[in-house]
Amino acid sequence: MTTERSIDAASEAYLVRSCTLDPVLATYLGVAGHEGELPDYSPDGFEEREQVTRAAYTGVAAATPVDERETVAREAFLERLGLEIETMDAGTLRCQVSVIDSPLHELRQVFDLMSTDDEEGWTQVDRRLAAIPERLRGFRATLEEEAARGHVVATRQYVEVAQQVRGWTGQEGAGGDFFAGLASRGPQSLLGSLTTHASAATASYAELGRFLEQDLAPRGREREAVGRERYALESRRFLGATVDLEETYAWGWEELERLADDMAATADRILPGAALPEAIAHLDADPARRIVGREAFRDWMQELADRTVADLDGTHFDIPEQIRTIECCLAPTNDGGIYYTGPSEDFVRPGRMWWSVPDGITSFSPWREVTTVFHEGVPGHHLQVGQTAVRRDLLNRWQRLMCWVSGHGEGWALYAERLMDDLGYLADPADRLGMLDGQSLRAARVIIDIGMHLELAIPTDNPFGFHPGETWTPALGREFMGQHCSMEPAVIDFEVKRYLGWPGQAPSYKVGERIWLEARDEARARQGEAFDLKAFHRAALDLGSLGLDPLRAALARI
Repeated sequence: MTTERSIDAASEAYLVRSCTLDPVLATYLGVAGHEGELPDYSPDGFEEREQVTRAAYTGVAAATPVDERETVAREAFLERLGLEIETMDAGTLRCQVSVIDSPLHELRQVFDLMSTDDEEGWTQVDRRLAAIPERLRGFRATLEEEAARGHVVATRQYVEVAQQVRGWTGQEGAGGDFFAGLASRGPQSLLGSLTTHASAATASYAELGRFLEQDLAPRGREREAVGRERYALESRRFLGATVDLEETYAWGWEELERLADDMAATADRILPGAALPEAIAHLDADPARRIVGREAFRDWMQELADRTVADLDGTHFDIPEQIRTIECCLAPTNDGGIYYTGPSEDFVRPGRMWWSVPDGITSFSPWREVTTVFHEGVPGHHLQVGQTAVRRDLLNRWQRLMCWVSGHGEGWALYAERLMDDLGYLADPADRLGMLDGQSLRAARVIIDIGMHLELAIPTDNPFGFHPGETWTPALGREFMGQHCSMEPAVIDFEVKRYLGWPGQAPSYKVGERIWLEARDEARARQGEAFDLKAFHRAALDLGSLGLDPLRAALARI
């Protein structure tokens, strides 16, 4: 007799319907069947997707799980969709425009994931290019309707996204016209159609960029802080947990001080007697620690990623065969972001780590990026996402493909960086300094993201003597970031703009890592001498992506 798994069935039905209504989501998830289609970004399109989400939540809330596996699946589903519904009700979902998150970014980036191996793949690219003008007109209608309701973002975000659009469309910067460049790589048989549709896509993007800057920016919020109520919701959405924001803010200062002390000690190992800035300058001036050329740097990342998979498989992790391949790629844009995209459902498209290299940067410091490869690759995102994707026996399709919680995923990836230090893979003090620098960035994010959006006071007794007693502003956030991470100035600028436009996301890395570490320590305390780290990691990742509160509850039952 087969027990009906109503929660699994409802979750999968929601995924299928969501992919039909949002074909870009389908491509990101690697779900086949929607390759030439684009979502409807008009008010009607948003309304239909929102109604599907509400109905799915109601259905799963009324269902009864048949076992522990479905209990975890139900908790994950209700936690994720419940927060999405709260975001809809708050009026912030449809008007979302920021330098890192908007339909404009989704549409541009989806072409990076499309197959261009044959004429059929290029036919689907052409269909999507042809659909862009209509879809952007729909998005403009949504933005106009939301603005009339008072739902707008900060003026800076409209202006900065308009500038990004000018870069994508070849109006400024060194990147050229993305869509024209894409079309030029197509087969001769489709070149005419691709060129025509690419030109129309470029024109429609440029027009929407002008609309953002000339029409919406003057109507945007002058105040960039979103305030406590909105921030608390966004924090829960990205973490899947409710945290005490003041306690977390204070902890961020403590964590940053701890890291600063560790970095100073590590700098002394690199160049005895030197302060941190001197040690960094020493590393950057060493030709043996520089890689010249974007392609050469990509090749270095690929070699390290491949070697790490080979080293860890069978020792510290059991890496499924389907995900032992990862591709390192240079993104066709120059925004400065580093990100991971998962494999397709059939694993034909492998997981990929992408780097959008800013204009003018042609020389790289690998000591800074060893830890990035661990974060984006193995044992970070690639292992986490890939292991989830192969667990058909343990997770339903929605859990494997569609469920993503930033605090869980980014927290795991940051935890993975620290784990690699514990396992001896950062024995070179320069590589370890790179890891600590990245950790320092994430701790600083906790401070300034919460501080800027809640407009908190800077502690008068802060360990760095930084503007004691003043209230956080974007300018102070930029200054603070410059003091606590060694990234290029253009990348730091982008970071601060990102925090202002994506409240609550930036702390999810460090707060997520904190909760992962606490969960591991709790498991070790429960199990005593029987605790096995490799088994803990396998069991935790086999739960799939979860909000951090449901994760703790599930791990406590293992």
